[in-house]
Amino acid sequence: MLTMVQEKKKQEEVSERMQRSMQGGIRTVENEDRVVEITFSSEEPYTRWWGVEILDHSEGCMVLERLKSTGCVLFNHNRDYVIAKIEKAWCDRNRGHAKIRFDEDEKSDAIYQKVKGGTLKGVSVGYLVDIWEEVGAAKKSADGRFTGPCSIAKRWTPYEISIVSVPADPTVGVGRGMQSGPETVHENEKYVPTIQERQLQINENLDKEEEG
Repeated sequence: MLTMVQEKKKQEEVSERMQRSMQGGIRTVENEDRVVEITFSSEEPYTRWWGVEILDHSEGCMVLERLKSTGCVLFNHNRDYVIAKIEKAWCDRNRGHAKIRFDEDEKSDAIYQKVKGGTLKGVSVGYLVDIWEEVGAAKKSADGRFTGPCSIAKRWTPYEISIVSVPADPTVGVGRGMQSGPETVHENEKYVPTIQERQLQINENLDKEEEG
C-alpha cells in the first residue's frame, strides 16, 4: 500500500514520458540494405518502485499513429542521436514490432555495424500512457488476462524507439523473435527484484518483526 505522498509521486511519474527496454529482438532483413526488424515492446510485467506495470497489447490498446508518422530511432534515448527511420510498425502476438532503416552517416553506420555484428542487442521504447487499469492483489483484470497487484496501461502511445546498450525487458530486442528466458531485469543498470523476490523479502521482514 502506497502512502499519500508516494501515490502523488506515482501519479506524477506515470503521467509523464516513460521508457522500457528489452533484449534479443533485432533481426537483419535479408536482401535489404541497412534494414532490420525489431521487437520493441511486450506484456512482460515490469517492476517499478511503485509496483508492477504491464503494457497491454490487446487490440486498440497500443496507439501506433504517432510512431508511424513522426517516430524515429535513437541511440540510448538521446534525441540528438537519431540513427534510423521507422518504415513500418505493427502489433503481433502481444508484442510491438518495427521495420527500421539505418541512416548512412558515420555515427548511424557505427551503430548499424554493431547491431549487425551482434554487439548491440537491446531495444527500448519511449511511451506515454493515457489510461490505466489498477488491479488489486489477487484480483483479475477486467478482461481476466492479468492478476494483480499491477497497473495495466490500457491505452498507451509509443513515440520513439532506441537501440540501447543496457536493456531492461528480457523478452524483446534484436533478432530474438518470440524467444524468452529467465533473464535478469534491469533498469538504469540497477537490479530490480521480481515479484516473488519482493514477497519473500516482505515475509522475511514480517517473521523478524514477530520474533522481535
